[in-house]
Amino acid sequence: MAESFAFKIAAKVLEKLGSVAYERICVAWGVREEFEKLKLTLAAIRAVVLDAEQQQARSQELSLWLQRFKDACYDVEDLIDEFEIQEWRRQVLEQGSTRRKVRHFFSGSNPLAFRFRMGYKIKKANERLNEIAAEKARFHLTEKHETNVIHRERETYSFVKTSSVIGRDEAKQLLVNFLMDPTDGEDIPVLPIVGIGGIGKTTLAQLVFNEESVKSHFELRIWVCVTEDFDIKQLMIKIIKSATGMNCKDMNKEGLHKVLQDCLNGKRFLMVLDDVWNEDKKKWSELKDLLCGGAQGSRIIVTTRSRKVATVIGTTPQYDLEHLSYENCLSLFLKLAFKEGEEKHDNLVRIGEGIVQKCKGVALAVKTLGSLLCSTRIQHDWELVRDCELWKLKQEENDILPALKLSYDHLPWYLKCWCKRQQQKREQEHRT
Repeated sequence: MAESFAFKIAAKVLEKLGSVAYERICVAWGVREEFEKLKLTLAAIRAVVLDAEQQQARSQELSLWLQRFKDACYDVEDLIDEFEIQEWRRQVLEQGSTRRKVRHFFSGSNPLAFRFRMGYKIKKANERLNEIAAEKARFHLTEKHETNVIHRERETYSFVKTSSVIGRDEAKQLLVNFLMDPTDGEDIPVLPIVGIGGIGKTTLAQLVFNEESVKSHFELRIWVCVTEDFDIKQLMIKIIKSATGMNCKDMNKEGLHKVLQDCLNGKRFLMVLDDVWNEDKKKWSELKDLLCGGAQGSRIIVTTRSRKVATVIGTTPQYDLEHLSYENCLSLFLKLAFKEGEEKHDNLVRIGEGIVQKCKGVALAVKTLGSLLCSTRIQHDWELVRDCELWKLKQEENDILPALKLSYDHLPWYLKCWCKRQQQKREQEHRT
């Protein structure tokens, strides 16, 4: 969703168009009038961009319009940067020799040639933004403003309500057998569970973690939700807290290492590292070295979407988590969409069957939409979900975004704001 950058990109450009450097450019090059036109048009378009971002999934045209606006913003930013570079070059030349100044005048970057060239570029940028501004009326967009929300990290927990999980008994038993296998090597065996987002990797790990035979087999069980940056110090803090309940966030690395060694020393432990994205083998080796004090029979389970992660950290063949069968998906959907003991209306069940087919065996999509429809028995509401245009969008294989977007559209406004800020933060981190 590259278009979700549009609002922030525009804000960044407008900030530059109000900076001290911008004022110097206007005075030095006489371009204030042209840039002020750009600023006004840019601000007018940005006012409706948040609404456009929310509606883009329903319209390919709107999505393309947002992309064009984003590209235009980048071009304006490049214009400002070119002026800043030229201004810096001019200051350097003023301190240089007469010979260098003469040579510069006859070069392609002399002030007259530069002013002519940049004047043309600003004119084209204005024309482009005017076209984009004129087109926005077609989409009937309304002005919206960013809402500040409290930042929260994603977190998972070891607890799972086993009665709510359907269709994972065989996978659970296979992993339990791996944990109980007496075969041991020099390293702690690491088993990666691999699958697309929402397929049920965390749930499967929770089932195994809470199996009674597993509880009795391991002296210590540790559950850690891993952040994207794979920060070793933060991981040690989380491991210690899960194992002992101690909060060691004020300790330095050396102190944390000592506490961690005392915690693991001589104990057979099971550690689940949930949602791992790190592909850096060096970081993984550093973490494994910190865990070497455990007893024979210790095991590590890692859940990840990335096959590369599995290759880097796994010591055993990865376990590829399969999609839920249609029958299991339907059972899960009906369990969530209807309350216990409630009559399952035939007309709604038939519509639900169509919805489940579109979820493509992905547990999260089934759970999301089943929970969503639990609050309504109006046939039209169910049909809206089944027949929504979002399902018709071009998708990658196993893409569950349409299902999640349908759920997102029904969230209260404050949760929508939180989701949007989380997405913007992740995209900004990936860009930088």
